[in-house]
Amino acid sequence: MTTIHCGTGRVREWRPPWELDLPGTLSPHRRGSRDPAFRVEPDGSVWRASYTPDGPATLRLRRVGDVVEATAWGPGAEWSLDGVPELLGAADEPEGFVARHDVVREQVLRRPGLRIGRTRRVFEALVPAVMEQKVLGLEAFRAWSHLLRKFGEPAPGAPHLRVPPPPEVWIRIPSWEWHRSGLEAVRARTIIGAARVAKRLEEEPSERRLRSLPGIGVWTAAEIRQRAAGDPDAVSVGDYNLPGLVGWALIGRKVDDAGMLELLEPYAGHRYRVTRLLESSGRRPPRRGPRLPVRDYRSF
Repeated sequence: MTTIHCGTGRVREWRPPWELDLPGTLSPHRRGSRDPAFRVEPDGSVWRASYTPDGPATLRLRRVGDVVEATAWGPGAEWSLDGVPELLGAADEPEGFVARHDVVREQVLRRPGLRIGRTRRVFEALVPAVMEQKVLGLEAFRAWSHLLRKFGEPAPGAPHLRVPPPPEVWIRIPSWEWHRSGLEAVRARTIIGAARVAKRLEEEPSERRLRSLPGIGVWTAAEIRQRAAGDPDAVSVGDYNLPGLVGWALIGRKVDDAGMLELLEPYAGHRYRVTRLLESSGRRPPRRGPRLPVRDYRSF
C-alpha cells in the first residue's frame, strides 16, 4: 500500500488478492442504522471513526475497480491505514473451511467476498457488546448513540461522525448520563470496570482474560473477539435469536444453545463464519407470539 497525501487526509490503495464484499465484511462493526461512528454512503463507500493508539481517526473505504481506496484523517490516520488489510480480512484463513450443509454451501457460492476482519481495538468492541447484553438491539443502539454524541469528539475530516471516547472518558461519565442513555447501573459498572484495565485487554484479548472481568460472559467475550480479533470460531452462545436461526437453517427446526453447538461442531474452527453465512441467507424461523418490548430505563 502506497500512501498519498490528499489535502489533510492520507490515501492508500490496496488490491485484495480475493473477491471482497466490502460492506458485508464491515457490517458487524455497525451499531444500528444511526451509529454515530459508522456510515455507509449510497455509492457503497464506508466511513468509520475510531480511537486508535495514536489518537482519533476517521477512515473511508471505497471500491475503485478491483482496488480498495482508503483515506484517513486525524492523528491515528497512519495506524488506521496500516490496519486496512486486516480490517478487510487479510488475516482470515477460510481456505480450510468445508461446507457440510447445502444452505452453507449455497451461501459460500453467493457470498464469496464475505471475510472476517479485525479492528484490533478490543475496548472499542467491548463497550457496545456490553450495551447489547440481554436487550433488544434498538435499546442498545440508542444508548451507544446518546453517549457517543455526548462524549465522543467530532471525527477528523468527517464532523458528521463521532469518535468513540477513550477508556478514561468512559470512566468519568457521571451516573445521570448513563441513566439518560437508557443504560442501567449494572452494564455501566461493567464498562467502567473494563475501562480501568483497557490497556491489558488490548495486549491480551483472549477469551480467558475477557471473561475474568465482572459482567463479561461467554456471549460478550465472543462478540468482542469476533470484531476485535477476527476470531472465526467465536460463537455467541446465549444469543436470543441465533440458536433458532441456526437450527431452522440447518435442520428445519429451532434448537437451544446446546443444540446449536452440536450442529456447529463439524465446523470447529469456523463456527462464527458459519453463523455469519447463515445470517446472510435470510432463512429465519417464523415469528410466533409478541415481540419483546423495548425497555426504557430513563423513565425508572
